[in-house]
Amino acid sequence: MKKIVSVRFRSGGKPYYFDPLEFELKRGSHVIVETVRGIEYGTVVGSIREVEDEKIQQPLKPIMRVATPKDDEQDAQNREKEKSAISVAKEKIRKHELDMKLIDVEYTFDRNKIVFYFTADGRVDFRELVKDLAGVFHTRIELRQIGVRDATKMLGGLGSCGRELCCHAYMADFVPVSIKMAKEQNLSLNPGKISGMCGRLMCCLQYESDTYSWLNRKLPRVGDDVTTPYGNVAKVQSVDVLRQRVRVIVDVNDEKEIEEYAVEELKFTKRQGGGKNNKNDRKNDRNDRNNHEEKLSKEELKELAELEKKDN
Repeated sequence: MKKIVSVRFRSGGKPYYFDPLEFELKRGSHVIVETVRGIEYGTVVGSIREVEDEKIQQPLKPIMRVATPKDDEQDAQNREKEKSAISVAKEKIRKHELDMKLIDVEYTFDRNKIVFYFTADGRVDFRELVKDLAGVFHTRIELRQIGVRDATKMLGGLGSCGRELCCHAYMADFVPVSIKMAKEQNLSLNPGKISGMCGRLMCCLQYESDTYSWLNRKLPRVGDDVTTPYGNVAKVQSVDVLRQRVRVIVDVNDEKEIEEYAVEELKFTKRQGGGKNNKNDRKNDRNDRNNHEEKLSKEELKELAELEKKDN
C-alpha cells in the first residue's frame, strides 16, 4: 500500500496520483507538481489515502510544494493570458482559412508551452498556423485535436436535467454507452431526448444500466404468454421494472380483462443470462428493436444509427 493524493489541473480534467510526502493537504489545497509537460499548478481533489501498488503508475512523483501566494498570482496571470491567446488564435485561424474550431487554450504553469485544443471533421494542416502563433507568443506551441465529447467536457454547461454536465463536474473518463441501455430502461428512442450537448448518447444512460438489466431478466417480455395464479393463460401487456409487477390481458367469458400481478405470482419461461450468446434472447432483442423502430420516423432511425456508430 502506498499513500497518495489526487490532483486535478483543469476543471473537469482527470485527477492524477502524487506522493504527498509530509505535506498537510486537504481538498481544495493548491500544489505545485512536476508532470511530463513540466511544472504544473494543480488542485487537490481528495484527502490523503492509501491505494494498492498495482493501481499506481510508477514512478509516483512527489508534491514539490504547497502553492504560495506568488504561485497563486502566477496561475491567475496565466488564466488571463489564456483569454487573450484565444482571441489571437481565432484571428490566425480565420487568416489561414482553416476548417477547425478552437475550444480552449492552456498555458503550462512555467509558461514554457501553450496548448491549443480544437475540433475538426478531419485532418488539418496547421503547420503555418503554428509558425504564426510561435512568432506571437515566443514559446513552444502545441495544437491538439480533440473529439466533441472532450470539447463539451472542457467547456461545461447544463444538461437537460438542469444540473451541471456530469463529464465536466466529476467524470474522470468517458464510459461506453449504447442505445440498448435506453431500451432496457424503457426510455424514448427519440435522438433529441437521449443525446447530450455533445451530440452523442448521454453518459447517464449507463448509470442504472446494470440494475435495469438485472431486473429485466426477472420479468417476461411484452407480448409473452404467462400463466396466472388461477391457471389462466394471459398475454403480457406491460411491465413495471422497478416495482417488478406485470399487467396482463386475460380472456374471461369471451371478454378481455386487464389484471396486475407481482412477477413472483406468474409462471413463464425466464430469460437466459448472457443474451448475446442465446438464440432466443437475440431474436427477442431484434423483436424489441423492431417494435421501437415502428414508432420512429426514417429521419430519427437514421439519426439513431449515426449516434450508435459514433459512440462505438
